[in-house]
Amino acid sequence: MFNIHDIDRLIDKVIMLEGDFSDHPADRGGPTRWGVTEAVARAHGYTGDMRHFPRAQAAVIYKRKYWHRPGFDQIARYAPDIAAELFDTGINMGTGTASGFLQRALNALNRNGGDFPDIAVDRVIGAKTVTALDAFLRKRGRQGETVLLKAIEALQGARYIKLAENRPANEAFLYGWLANRIG
Repeated sequence: MFNIHDIDRLIDKVIMLEGDFSDHPADRGGPTRWGVTEAVARAHGYTGDMRHFPRAQAAVIYKRKYWHRPGFDQIARYAPDIAAELFDTGINMGTGTASGFLQRALNALNRNGGDFPDIAVDRVIGAKTVTALDAFLRKRGRQGETVLLKAIEALQGARYIKLAENRPANEAFLYGWLANRIG
């Protein structure tokens, strides 16, 4: 069972992985600290220099914007490992992309609607997505969560490669994305 301290551990892991201040010339996000871009920090009321962006404020943003708002906390009730992956993917690719990966994978794994009906790939976690996840896990059990996680990570990996193919500057990040974000 996922508890409140689990999200804190996920946030700590992301912050440790993302590191302190960065302003890589190939990163379209510009200056970041703790993995939070300047634009996101500003949208959440931070007005100072990103070199001094507080870690505690980053944690609040991660919890609010990348956990509760997209509904990944709802997913954690059924599949904690999936929720953790969606959280991490949402930080790097956007929560809509992460949610869409889950929806696409569920649709592809429902055996042509035999286990549960297809759901709209609307990139929003709602009641139908949660119901489909619950039906999938009831049908497939614990191993189902592992397989679903692999499907989501396959979609994520394919997207990272496409990002590097479409924008050569992203090749500077591809190795790290694959090493740290997949599996």
